[in-house]
Amino acid sequence: MWYLEKQISICSSHNLRNYEGKCKNLHGHNWDIVVKCKSDSLDEKGMVIDFGDIKDIAMKYDHANLNDFEEFKICNPTAENIAKVLLEQIPHCHEVIVEETKGNKVIYVED
Repeated sequence: MWYLEKQISICSSHNLRNYEGKCKNLHGHNWDIVVKCKSDSLDEKGMVIDFGDIKDIAMKYDHANLNDFEEFKICNPTAENIAKVLLEQIPHCHEVIVEETKGNKVIYVED
């Protein structure tokens, strides 16, 4: 079994609908993200997944308002939902860690 880990930082804004508090207003974060993938086989290039492909998937959210993306129109773009959305988009991904601010992390693990 191969295990792969990729760290990414993105800067994006969001606001939380149906939320009472300061996060109801548009604001931004420098998100630190760790993507973990695993596979019992390698592709034709000898990789679980290209690190660049993982980065490309996550970077579409860089310097953007997360509320503008279709995947966050049904759910609030919380750290919890960002982790789930990334896991669902990245092949072989089994765990995503999203740190919204220093010391505030969410871990989403595929069952």
